Amino acid sequence: MAKHKNIIHLSEIPLEQMKTPEDSPFGGVRQRAGAATGAEKLGYSVFTVPPGKAAFPFHLHHTNEEMIYILQGEATLRLGTDEIAVSSGTFIACPPGPDYPHQLINTSANNLHYLVVSTMEYPEIAEYPDSKKIGAYAAAASQGGFRALYKKDADVPYFEGESGSEIERIKKSRR
Repeated sequence: MAKHKNIIHLSEIPLEQMKTPEDSPFGGVRQRAGAATGAEKLGYSVFTVPPGKAAFPFHLHHTNEEMIYILQGEATLRLGTDEIAVSSGTFIACPPGPDYPHQLINTSANNLHYLVVSTMEYPEIAEYPDSKKIGAYAAAASQGGFRALYKKDADVPYFEGESGSEIERIKKSRR
């Protein structure tokens, strides 16, 4: 095959073990095809998830939209309040917003292989309904930048911790 910076075969894309807690229900391998081909506005990765695991917690996006295509295997999709059996050849749309939390769980005895395509718009806010967390992301993980997770119920008043001491310092220095 001819070499071009925007073309790559899946076999040439490095396998990245997902950084999940040991002995957790999460795990798998990711191949970042979008990054490998120089994509800018779309992210696309191929995942291989072993039986009994999910690659990610149940989550939703406020900015980005995702599409999942099942390449091989069977799984249960949590989408909103529904649990749906999915298998090879299934396309799944995960629009942004609170009505579309989603998670793909390999409930079969074989590896699950799927493609995820996502818009890459930042900043992004994600929510994790099972754990009641909020994620604030200024850029993709591969780009670094501000990325933080917070407990949703740790809500604080807008002015909490704001003493105004810098305002007073500046006012005094201008006199």
